[in-house]
Order: sequence, then structure tokens, then C-alpha cells
Amino acid sequence: MEEKKKLYDKLKNQYRLIVYNDTTFQSVWSMKLSRLKVFTVTSLLSAVIVVLVILLIATTGLREYIPGYPKAEYRQMLVHNALKVDSLEQELAKRDQFFKGIQAIMAGEVPEDDLSNQTEFSQEEVVFKEYNHDSVFQDELLAEQLSLSIQNNVERTIGISQVHFFVPVNGVVTEHFNSSPDHFGIDLVSEPNARISAVLGGTVIFSGWTLETGYVIYIQHEADLISVYKHNSELLKSTGDKVNAGEAIAIIGNTGEITTGPHLHFELWHKGVALNPEQYIDF
Repeated sequence: MEEKKKLYDKLKNQYRLIVYNDTTFQSVWSMKLSRLKVFTVTSLLSAVIVVLVILLIATTGLREYIPGYPKAEYRQMLVHNALKVDSLEQELAKRDQFFKGIQAIMAGEVPEDDLSNQTEFSQEEVVFKEYNHDSVFQDELLAEQLSLSIQNNVERTIGISQVHFFVPVNGVVTEHFNSSPDHFGIDLVSEPNARISAVLGGTVIFSGWTLETGYVIYIQHEADLISVYKHNSELLKSTGDKVNAGEAIAIIGNTGEITTGPHLHFELWHKGVALNPEQYIDF
């Protein structure tokens, strides 16, 4: 106990650090110190430095130099391989179904897919009617003439199922559409400085900067469609410009506060409702 008390007293002993002028030997600066204070301050500074170094590595590109941490290229490769494996599984399932159909035919059985399409008819239910080719041709010709005569007076309505979309950028889908966490689009990773194209022809209704999503461009299309392109590094079109399908409108980037790396966040809206772009565009 006496030894512990002596050690504690030594830690609490006060010392004075004095800085003298070498010429006049006058005291310039002094400070009271103790071994306990020096140990405490040194420990706190070391802890702060360690935390700052960890944050610097975790939030910047330096983390890729840590042994065992995968690079961005490797992560993209993993995503690309996962998509390929999923496609291969689907193709294998189709092949197995095809072979089952062939085996059923060779065994004299009927394939399962054809069972639902067969319908038995009795001879008593079959009714034969006279078919006049001239009359049918005259009816079709009259309908075509009427259609041509009123074509200019009727407004053409286009359904979303009849629209052909262009791919905005060639890349890999890293995050899919999910409305529950308010992710109303998909994320596409592509090459640096890749060109982003308009999926349809239309008019630019917004082209500018937002705090969360960086440089953003909105395009109004026919059939009440609006396409959105976010996190761009540069915008090539201004508000009010007319664009054609497949025309370059921006350069892929990493702008905004909620971005996780260079990519394109693409959204598709129809009459105020967010659509899943993967259901309409083959990425």
C-alpha cells in the first residue's frame, strides 16, 4: 500500500516547465505540469489522432489500399458476375423444361405446356357457315378508307406499352427499384465520363443543381411520361430545350450529398406514379 501511495504521489507531484531567454536568462513562458496531467493529455491526443485517421480512411478512397478490402472494379465485377449467374440459372431452367417436353413427346405423352391449350370438341358442336370473301374484302376496304379520311381529325393516343425506350447509358444495375425506402428508380454504374442519352424525345422541363442529387435533368415525353437523370457531372441541355431519343443530355458523375460513387440514378414516372424502369427498358 505504501508503494502504491508513493507511486500515486509521484504522479501528482507538481513540476514547472519554464522557457528562458538564452541571452538575458529572463523567464519567457512557464506552465505547471504533473505526470498525471501529461499522461492524460497524451492519451487523449493519441485517441483523437487514431479516430481521425480511421475516419479519413473509411470515408475516402484510401480504404481501397487496406489489405483485404475489395476495389471498386472488383465490386462491379462481383455484381456483373452475379447477374450472369442469375441469367444462366434462368437459361438452365428453360433448357430443362425443353428437355422434359422432348422426353414426353418421345414417350408418346403430351407435354405439360400443351395440356392447358387443348379443348375437346364434339362433332355436334361444330357449325359450318358460308364465308363470302368478297364481302369481307369490301368491309375491310371501307373501314380503311374511313380510317384514312378521319386520321387528321382524331388525336393519336399512345399507350406506354407501345413506347420504345432507348437505354440511357450502358452499364450494370447496382441497385434496383424499391419504393419502400423511397428509391424510385435504379442505379447504373458505367465507365467514367460516359455519355447519358435521352430515353425518348421530349422537352427538358428542369436542368440544374440540387443539394442531395447534384446536377439533375428532367425530360417531359409523350404519353404523360417523365424521365429523370441524377448525380451527373455535367449537363448538356438547358430548361426548354427539345431533345430527340438517344441524344446526349449529360455526363455521368458523382455529384450530390446522397451519392455513393460515380453512377446514374434513373427514374421513370407515368402520370405521377413511379415505374420500375427494368420492366420497360432492357439494360
